[in-house]
Amino acid sequence: MPVATDVSTKTTIPVALYSSQQIYAMEQAWFGAGHDSFGLMQQAAWQMAHYIVVLYEQKMLNSYSSALTNTDNRNNCSPRVSIWVGKGNNGGDGWLIAYYLQQIGWQVQIITVGFDKQVFAIAETTQSSNKEASLSDANQALQIALSANCDYLRFEDMSSDDKQNVSEQLQADVYVDALFGIGLDRAPDGIYKQAINSLNDAAQYNGALVIAVDVPSGLVASTGQVFDQVAVNADATLCLIARKFGLHTNDGMDYSGQVIDIPLIPYQMASKEFKPIAKLLTAAYPLNPRRQNSYKGSYGHVLVIGGNRVDSSQGMGGAAILSASSTMATGAGKITVACHEAFHGALLTSLPDAMTINLHDTDGVKNLIQEASVIAIGMGLGRDDKAKALFINYIQTAIENSKPIVIDADGLYHLATLQAEQYKLVTQLKAYSSEHQVCLTPHSGEAARLLNKEVNEVEEDRLAMIKRCAKIYGGDWVLKGAGSLVLEQKAEERQIYVCGVGNAGMASAGMGDVLSGVIAGLLAQKDLTEEARSLHQAVLLHGLAGDCLAGQAENLESLSHTHNCRSLLIGQRGLQAQDMPVAIRHIMHLITD
Repeated sequence: MPVATDVSTKTTIPVALYSSQQIYAMEQAWFGAGHDSFGLMQQAAWQMAHYIVVLYEQKMLNSYSSALTNTDNRNNCSPRVSIWVGKGNNGGDGWLIAYYLQQIGWQVQIITVGFDKQVFAIAETTQSSNKEASLSDANQALQIALSANCDYLRFEDMSSDDKQNVSEQLQADVYVDALFGIGLDRAPDGIYKQAINSLNDAAQYNGALVIAVDVPSGLVASTGQVFDQVAVNADATLCLIARKFGLHTNDGMDYSGQVIDIPLIPYQMASKEFKPIAKLLTAAYPLNPRRQNSYKGSYGHVLVIGGNRVDSSQGMGGAAILSASSTMATGAGKITVACHEAFHGALLTSLPDAMTINLHDTDGVKNLIQEASVIAIGMGLGRDDKAKALFINYIQTAIENSKPIVIDADGLYHLATLQAEQYKLVTQLKAYSSEHQVCLTPHSGEAARLLNKEVNEVEEDRLAMIKRCAKIYGGDWVLKGAGSLVLEQKAEERQIYVCGVGNAGMASAGMGDVLSGVIAGLLAQKDLTEEARSLHQAVLLHGLAGDCLAGQAENLESLSHTHNCRSLLIGQRGLQAQDMPVAIRHIMHLITD
């Protein structure tokens, strides 16, 4: 088997993402064209065995090059692999992987889950009578592994209450998860739940590499949901046929590790007959350089409306300040912040190049709406009746003056209230969004309120929820979270994107306010191309800036080989929204041609 020296999965081209149902349909179309299903399984297993070797060698090279890593020196020993197989075709892949790895000299042990003892007795009888042609693909794979004397052990026969004892029995350098395929849509239970937990415990105890076949067992391939945190924690996922949507959103990002594609079916066939449900983005569009003969008015005027103070509280002035700061960092020519007078001093201290107006000066704010290029509203606006009245008034004025609108935070709160009250502004805004730019940016809690659902219902199927938001309210949407979703509507066409950058350090107060400013700042710059000022571009820039601060260098490789963000490094734990503007400026510089 040839051995490569590197596995690279970075690409600047959007990656098509598919549902489980589409993957099944691709397979059936391939088999319907006369291709052999067991032959496809053999190809898949052969390639996965190759990548398992490569990934293991990479890990060993990294371990030996690190002075801080204390590992056993196994230079003179064959690698040990523990392959966990279920009864379906995913398990069939596992049996064949075991066969191929044993052929090249690896020490192989197969752990079966859910198999009756009599299955193996029948298998031996079938093997001796040479009736493989009548067997299912998975059973043919089992026969091949058994005929090569691959060692196997039933998980049911080794159960123990002592997790460490189980982990010692299952010592290996690599653990391969071939338990479930893409059909799982519920929580694993019984012996399967025990097996998943034992695999995770054994891998952690032995400091081993964990590689999942197609999807980590326990992860729902079409939604990215994991029930009760019961799923295999994979370091890498070998993704068969085409990329699954659930690997890149919700819990999928925590359990999938590095995703490596093994297409098997020609891409031309998949792309021609099956439209992806979303596209994964990891690289921003380049920005064209500015013309020398220009001035601040050339790059738009953003009006941020928010930062209110309600009932003598300290209020949310910081939200408007953060949004305004990121708007300027993104490149807007000028900005005015309509906030409570109590925050004008703080705003001008932190952002002296901004202009201010009293949020409650309705005539003055409405006049500014007429002059501005983009309106961003809701960040720290407040949720009382006075704030609600301001929201209605200013949104109506923006509609009357044909302005692009960005709605976030408390603006989304009021929109949900108005929808529940069947207020006419909601239908007006929806109709307006069919011809004008309206961007709405909820997190799961805000989306739940907009849809009159529970948060867990939103998280169970984020893709369905963002579609429902667009259907009810119109406009373009960001559903923020792990693997943020972006839905954009142009005429009758709808496109959904998954943001493949960003990190957990961005789970801190004010990050959503920063994003609203980036969106507004890009929309204001009419000199940019349509793609470069799009909603999904704004989400990418926001995520890349966070990665710059957190030291996620692998997400910045496509930007430049001569620049890095080392001087801006903060790390995930201490990353704050106020750190973002300087990183946004840096990213804007890196992507400018």
